[in-house]
Amino acid sequence: MTYQPIVAGSGLLGWRFLQATYDNQFKAFTQSASVQRDVDYFRENLAKIDTAEQLVADRRLLSVALGAFGLQDDINNKYFIQKILEDGTSADDALANRLADDRYKDFSDAFGFGPQQVQRTKLSYFAEEVIAKFEAQSFEVAVGNQDDSMRIALYGERTLETMAAEDKSDRALWYNILGEPPLRELFETGLGLPSGISSVDLDRQLEYFQDKALRMFGEDSIAQFTDPEKREKLVTAYMARVQINQNAGSYSSASAALQLLQASA
Repeated sequence: MTYQPIVAGSGLLGWRFLQATYDNQFKAFTQSASVQRDVDYFRENLAKIDTAEQLVADRRLLSVALGAFGLQDDINNKYFIQKILEDGTSADDALANRLADDRYKDFSDAFGFGPQQVQRTKLSYFAEEVIAKFEAQSFEVAVGNQDDSMRIALYGERTLETMAAEDKSDRALWYNILGEPPLRELFETGLGLPSGISSVDLDRQLEYFQDKALRMFGEDSIAQFTDPEKREKLVTAYMARVQINQNAGSYSSASAALQLLQASA
């Protein structure tokens, strides 16, 4: 049986509770029998894998591998995943490099099955790297089954710091944000942008996101989110706007504002 995370309410109150209890809840979740079975199987069998085809053929291994990168919904897209792995990321026309969502590139890079890459399945530490990511992602998914905004907030907190420190141009980092659904949702809602913005030309979208970031944070770079205070400000703004949207149907704007002020006090 898998431990079910406790989400005590929605919006900022629920988020504060989840932050306060995260360590204990995460420990209980990762020690659940079903999670331990998956992790143990992965740890014991990954080194036997020599090819992308073998990895894709073992559903239990593939489930952990994909789950570690937030790609668990692709578990049945075996040909697609095999192609992602076998193409690697060295060539500009590799499939992972042609997708807007950088999680596929990270996944392919990590396993190293592509041309001119180092296969990593037999490295002594690699299984533990993947397992750590799998446990974090799986907990976020379990939280998201109760409140998806909490999942997005947790994912943003965990990944944004690393992404912000990557050696890429700021424009490239912004495009990564726009192409990765959970991070896009975090920024789009947190910055107060309308959902219909996705229908606008991509370069124009980028201008809107940068302009809103500049107004809220005083600068428009993604690199600024290596600062934990700015990440917290973004996540707090996201959760506040989620709460306002949830309350919109049953509360007046004045009541919603009062509730937010009480939650953030």
